[in-house]
Amino acid sequence: MEGLSPSTSDDPPTSAVLLDSCHFSQVIFTNVEKFYIPGADITCYYSLSEHLTPRKKDWVGIFKVGWKTTREYYTFMWASLPSSPDNAEHQQVLFKAYYLPKDDEYYQFCYVDQDGIVRGASVPFQFHLASEDDMLVVTTQGEVEEIEQQNKSLLQENRKLKENLTNLQKLNEELQEQIENVQELEDKVRLLQSGTMELQRTQDLQALEISSAQKELAVVKQNNVKLEEENQDLKRRLEALRSDNETLNSKAKVAQGEITCLEIQNSNKEAELHQIKEENKKLLTEKEKLETELKATLGCVDQLQSQVQKEQKEVEKLRNTDCDKARLLEQLKEENKQLHATLLRQKNYGKLEQELEEKRLLLQTLQLEKDKIEIESQRLKRENEDLMAHFPEVLEDVPAGAFTQSSENAALVFGNPYSGTLERPDPDLVSLKKCPMCSEIFLPDLEEEYLDHVRSHILDCPYCEETFDGSNKQVYDDHVFCHSLD
Repeated sequence: MEGLSPSTSDDPPTSAVLLDSCHFSQVIFTNVEKFYIPGADITCYYSLSEHLTPRKKDWVGIFKVGWKTTREYYTFMWASLPSSPDNAEHQQVLFKAYYLPKDDEYYQFCYVDQDGIVRGASVPFQFHLASEDDMLVVTTQGEVEEIEQQNKSLLQENRKLKENLTNLQKLNEELQEQIENVQELEDKVRLLQSGTMELQRTQDLQALEISSAQKELAVVKQNNVKLEEENQDLKRRLEALRSDNETLNSKAKVAQGEITCLEIQNSNKEAELHQIKEENKKLLTEKEKLETELKATLGCVDQLQSQVQKEQKEVEKLRNTDCDKARLLEQLKEENKQLHATLLRQKNYGKLEQELEEKRLLLQTLQLEKDKIEIESQRLKRENEDLMAHFPEVLEDVPAGAFTQSSENAALVFGNPYSGTLERPDPDLVSLKKCPMCSEIFLPDLEEEYLDHVRSHILDCPYCEETFDGSNKQVYDDHVFCHSLD
């Protein structure tokens, strides 16, 4: 709402409905002037059609030409309800001069129902004083009316003269007919004048519609320019997407070639795997044969083992000396060479990892026994001297050359068993596995059981890389407890 409103209670009902949805023919505005004098009250006359049912909240507003919705009214007055259906054709509202527009723009009356829908609109008008041309037209029209009045009086006088003149009676009748024709023509002129006024109003409405259409066309042109710019932008994006698509297609082709190569390699790997499985079956067969042969020699092994155990009772007491580590390392190197030869025969079947794990466990075991070696080294030397004095018969039972001694181990009765080579009766005993913790012996094919057995003697700290002997469980528990305190 742009102007003032005489209503102080509430605003009129409006809506955002556009012009296309309105019905302008249900209310007809009559006696609308082209110009209204500023500063004076104006009366708006209108009639309601039979298709419209007036309601309490209907109102008549003054709108500036070019309005879009009923919310753009300048001022308004509530429309009074007709006292009877017969009076619906003659309604009027009075607009006070205080609330009227003060500019010379074009305005029009609009009848709006309580739903905010426009039901009728008047021809445009302005608020300004009449120009000199308008006054001149009014004055000329007055003179014409006076002349027509004089003509009528002259015709009446002529009619009286014709009545007195009998010889002119026929002429008088012809004149009467002509007068009737003139009256008919005057009626037609009046009808044409009223039609001309309606046509003028229609032309004014069309002019307003044309101006509104021109404004909308300008907006549409602006929108078209924006759409053209967006279209160009979309074309550029489309070209970029096409180039990206071509790049992706080339990459996809390269990836497809790589996939094909990988599939070929996969088929080759499957063939190799099948060949390895066949070789594994052969190796399992050979293993069964070796196990059978080993069972046949177990009797001899047991006898030799008992004999070796008797001979090595004193030797085992010296296992924790400083030379123990060197001997085990040499033995591990020897066994590592044998494992490499076995792995070459079995075509890298997978035992390398187990043997390496075995070496790691043995090294951990040696690390655990290092502390014990330093403590008991001197004690074992003393015990060796005592054994030398008290058990000379043991030296007599040991075969000559059974142990090789170095100059640094000459003080030991039996020598250092880990620095020399022990002669064994049977070459098959070289590949036997012996636990460094409890001296339990395992067959060479039972490597997994051997590794599990050695692991059972070792306790790994879950917080650090330190390892402990299984016999020192209390020390291990104290170490883990210290970690939990941190």
